[in-house]
Amino acid sequence: MAELRREFHDLDPARIAANLERVREAIADGGRDPASVEICAAIKYVAAAELPALAEAGVTLVGENRAQDLLAKRAEHAALFDWDFIGALQSRKVRDVAPAVRLIHSLSSESALAQLERHPAPEVLVQVNVAGEEGKQGIAPEDLGEFIEACPVPVGGLMTMPPFAEDPEASRPHFARLAELAAEHGLARLSMGTTQDYPVAASEGATIVRLGTVLYE
Repeated sequence: MAELRREFHDLDPARIAANLERVREAIADGGRDPASVEICAAIKYVAAAELPALAEAGVTLVGENRAQDLLAKRAEHAALFDWDFIGALQSRKVRDVAPAVRLIHSLSSESALAQLERHPAPEVLVQVNVAGEEGKQGIAPEDLGEFIEACPVPVGGLMTMPPFAEDPEASRPHFARLAELAAEHGLARLSMGTTQDYPVAASEGATIVRLGTVLYE
């Protein structure tokens, strides 16, 4: 996504705290209680040395896309945050990621399922390709029930990444569909929405939004 294509340096805790408040206000403007939506700070392009600024600003949950960086950053700052994995989950990385995180957002392959039997995670979200995009990771909605049933660890909810669009409203049908699927399967967590479209995602029921630029700039 466009929000994660540059590195962030010299982060200012006061600015981040103000941005967090603006995010919560935007969530409230959409009719949601901000306390019901977790803000996961995406740290793919935030160096380990910058992470204490996030903690000082009030960030409590971070998400990393890359297994190696997750382990390195967590080794330095494990106690500062809850840690989630939000990137593409490669089966060969499950053994490293699973014990290091609160939640994996991106389970979407049979090979990763097999690895979770040997290296269980506390909880996972299943990534769903709600838009049916060719070549995009995610379980097809019609295959979701069987996939959840086969999962050897607790499935807490669903995640999706809709097609990129300049207009955030273009993502609304995809977020609404994910919420429908979660309800059908009795799942509570919905990880959806980024800097581009998080107010729309929250209004459609997101319980976790994954934010980068909107927090740091």
